[in-house]
Amino acid sequence: MKKIRTLRGVFLGPPGAGKGTQAKVFCERRNLVHVSTGDLLRREVKNETPLGAKASEIMTRGDLVPDSLVLEITKKRLSAEDCRTRGFVLDGYPRNCAQAMDLDTTLKSMALPLDVVVYFEVSRASLIERLSGRRVCPKCAANYHVREAPPKDDRRCDHCGAELVQREDDRPQAIENRLMVYKDQTRELVDYYTERNLLVPIDASGNIDEVARRVFEKLKDIP
Repeated sequence: MKKIRTLRGVFLGPPGAGKGTQAKVFCERRNLVHVSTGDLLRREVKNETPLGAKASEIMTRGDLVPDSLVLEITKKRLSAEDCRTRGFVLDGYPRNCAQAMDLDTTLKSMALPLDVVVYFEVSRASLIERLSGRRVCPKCAANYHVREAPPKDDRRCDHCGAELVQREDDRPQAIENRLMVYKDQTRELVDYYTERNLLVPIDASGNIDEVARRVFEKLKDIP
């Protein structure tokens, strides 16, 4: 029987680098599971699970969801059969070294060590342009960009017709704060994964197809 090629990885990069989009494209073509921690958290809350109830209570108070709860939700998803047999790409987690160390310990206990960490590099000017141009549908959550992926009608969603909005954290002042937080907290992950010989840098400039080609070229022999 032919062995199925799997891959277990993390897509890492600053806000606006396109890691979420590239994770989705890569997972679809490689038949991997795209694990977005943001999506997982929202799903747990929507489905009113015990974990979701804990998260909802914390967010209602205006507090950040603690690392331990995010890890618990992530571990629950990675324990599923499809992640074990097909492989996965984590998008949005870990965000700092403490989370990375907890993730390493968890994956080791599950016999699912990481194969690769892809780091998307892009200039600050490009990040600001990408983030400020993003628009989202408040009804079906479809994503657009005023320049790179505009809707057919410049104000309405192609899928449901709802009027598109700009997220608060995609406004200029919020963008500057997000990039500052990234520099202070998440950038240290580059050194962490470099020391473990897992980091693969990718030039994330250009359009979606150009970046996707670079990703597939770099990862074609992994694992």
